Amino acid sequence: MTSKLERLIDQGVGRVPADIVLKGGRFFDLVTGELVHSDIAIGADRIVGTSGSYQGETEIDISGKTVVPGFIDTHLHIESSLVTPHEFDRCVLPYGVTTAICDPHEIANVLGAAGIEFFLQSALETIMDIRVQLSSCVPATHLETSGADLPIGRLLPFRHHPKVIGLAEFMNFPGVIHKDPICMAKLDAFQGGHIDGHAPLLSGNDLNGYLAAGIRTEHECTTATEALEKIRKGMHILVREGSVSKDLAALIPIITERLSPYLALCTDDRNPLDIAEQGHLDHMIRTAVSNGVEPLAIYRAASISAARAFGLRDRGLVAPGWRADLVVLDSLEGCRAEMVFSAGRRVTDALFSSRRPVAPIGLDSVKARPVNAAHFGVPVAEGETPVIGVMPGKIITEHRRYRLPVRGNETSVDLANDIIKVAVIERHGKNGNHANGFVQGFGLKRGAIASTVGHDSHNICVVGVDEDDMARAANRLGEIKGGFVVVEGGKVTGEIALPIAGLMSLEPYETVRDTLHQLRKAAFALGATLEEPFLQLAFLPLPVIPHLKISDRGMVDVDKFALIR
Repeated sequence: MTSKLERLIDQGVGRVPADIVLKGGRFFDLVTGELVHSDIAIGADRIVGTSGSYQGETEIDISGKTVVPGFIDTHLHIESSLVTPHEFDRCVLPYGVTTAICDPHEIANVLGAAGIEFFLQSALETIMDIRVQLSSCVPATHLETSGADLPIGRLLPFRHHPKVIGLAEFMNFPGVIHKDPICMAKLDAFQGGHIDGHAPLLSGNDLNGYLAAGIRTEHECTTATEALEKIRKGMHILVREGSVSKDLAALIPIITERLSPYLALCTDDRNPLDIAEQGHLDHMIRTAVSNGVEPLAIYRAASISAARAFGLRDRGLVAPGWRADLVVLDSLEGCRAEMVFSAGRRVTDALFSSRRPVAPIGLDSVKARPVNAAHFGVPVAEGETPVIGVMPGKIITEHRRYRLPVRGNETSVDLANDIIKVAVIERHGKNGNHANGFVQGFGLKRGAIASTVGHDSHNICVVGVDEDDMARAANRLGEIKGGFVVVEGGKVTGEIALPIAGLMSLEPYETVRDTLHQLRKAAFALGATLEEPFLQLAFLPLPVIPHLKISDRGMVDVDKFALIR
């Protein structure tokens, strides 16, 4: 009997028909930059023939179309798409994303190792090839209360899982530079493997020390200057364009044919509403090309360069012997997927129906104590009050100071300067901590919005003008087991339930998409001016601002953070 490998060879030689042949089109050769008119023959999960004529058991006419390798999203948190891995698969794969490299950092910070196990089980069932990086920062910092703790001993059992690539984004770069023992244990264990980076604005000798730990990738570059220094020092830059963090425009100058071998693309992250309205990585590619980027540079970054950066040596080219992850496009400039193949399988609704389900977890993770309006009071302080300054399109914030109005013995909001209240409420049932402050940039004129998606520890974050509405919004999150809520005048005017760890919906992505549309309208009715008020809200607890400094003690100088204190 002919073995599978022997049959693939016979199909490539042309002795027997291929399983599928795409006929009449052309493919984009990412080595030479040529558009090659040719049949593409597929056997099982791989390409068996190009640059010739083939017969197939199934032949598909793609005349006038262009074939490119499947796109690779090199850094994302599927939880932040608000849907399960199965629904993410069904939502994103039709846009040509055939590989997604995820860090289950969000669910891990709520549920620990059980969250990683949920993602690994899901990755074994999805049609898209989901690869997992093991979350390196749980908790993300000592300044937050997470739902779990993942020391190296809890990560090592997953290290050799077939879906695991390596260690996920190492956000605690001060801990790396100052050799924190917990950081060192994780870095030591993954030496020789892939370690993902996360070091916004780090440069000079501090960057050198960070890279000396064996870290090779970076998705946090927000300027071409920052990216060029990191490329020169051996980093592979993951150009990011998500629903909140939008760095593509700033990094277009580095997306060149010369630098493309050291670039990849990532979303980090996009929600189903934005995907429906704009697309996924295809949106990045279209945008780049329309802004003058050479197609060869951006398509390399979307596939072969990304694959090589993460050691996925079986994909990224339209060539014999390579994994048959293929996207049939209208054109290189249009970048609209008209047909997608994942490991040789044509993507259809029936293909998604063949997947085995994975039971949801973390359905009772919101354990916050009930609150009332009195919990949101801010005592009067002398002088100026610290205010978190939101920067639209970025997850970094600014530390600002204002003299705010006083009402009785409490500091009040200042709507004329777009300054409202913000609070973080511990929701894992550990200590009941509650902290209040002020934020500028949401545009709210009334009401409140709240979320259990609060990077990175995912406590409740609520912003608002009215303390009663803030309390109503926070308490409602407990009633729906997590999600997003909008309240005006004591009434819930919009909500979406995210009961899986307070992060993901149990509903199909279409339902999430439609609900997000209504939720956004409810937030805009309060006066919200941010394009993505809920996702911006989710990043408020992050203790990051530009020009942060590292102290001699090895911790980040807290006064340089836009923290709620």
